[in-house]
Amino acid sequence: MNAMHAQRQAAGHPAARRDSGVFFKSEAFANDRSERPEPLPPQDREEQSGVFAIPRCDADEERTLVDALIANDPTAWREFQRRYDRLILRCITKVTKRFSSVSQDDVREIYAQLLVSLLSNGKSKLRAFDAARGSRFSSYIGMLAIHCAYDWLRAVRREPQREGLAEAVELSSDLPDPFEATAAQERADLAARVMEGFSERDRTFAALYFGEGMEPHEIARSMKISVKTVYSKKHKIQSKLESIVAGIRGSHAAA
Repeated sequence: MNAMHAQRQAAGHPAARRDSGVFFKSEAFANDRSERPEPLPPQDREEQSGVFAIPRCDADEERTLVDALIANDPTAWREFQRRYDRLILRCITKVTKRFSSVSQDDVREIYAQLLVSLLSNGKSKLRAFDAARGSRFSSYIGMLAIHCAYDWLRAVRREPQREGLAEAVELSSDLPDPFEATAAQERADLAARVMEGFSERDRTFAALYFGEGMEPHEIARSMKISVKTVYSKKHKIQSKLESIVAGIRGSHAAA
């Protein structure tokens, strides 16, 4: 038995080294290929190392999509929305969910601002994407969405507190409506310009008939004229007013 052990030791047999307490696993693999492990596939090696490489085909596809977006290809923009809409909204909501005052309308506003930023400055943000740096286009877009959400929150924080549009319904005032007041002033100015060439009696008649809306028999009694004269004067003054107003409008249109 001792002789056999000595022979094994002299021949450098692995079993002898195992008995002696010194054993190299690589030598066992060299002698017994059935115990040699298969090499890990690339994906598993990436998972163990924590470094993920973008497959060449995916990188080329993303580069093609980005180039088409820069070229304003409508099909590319539809594909962009199909691929990344949910990602963008998820990244925005991840930032805004901590703020109870942010509504879904605000989230859509941030999303719209992100799209505007992609188109602005000659699409500089799209042109800045470089797959050679090791990041996917989805990661790049998600980062831009998060930055856009923070920029929007900072801008809103600097603005004064605003009430909702529904609050305006409950507001009331004893003053005249600003629009109606302005329109009435413009009508009064126009009437004054039109009446400049009228006699004092015609201006009085126009004020009573067109301004105060008095009945013909009341005007006849007030001005000491017949009702028939009231009707004839009314048609005469109305025709003259229409002619003057048409001339004023024509001069404004020519200007």
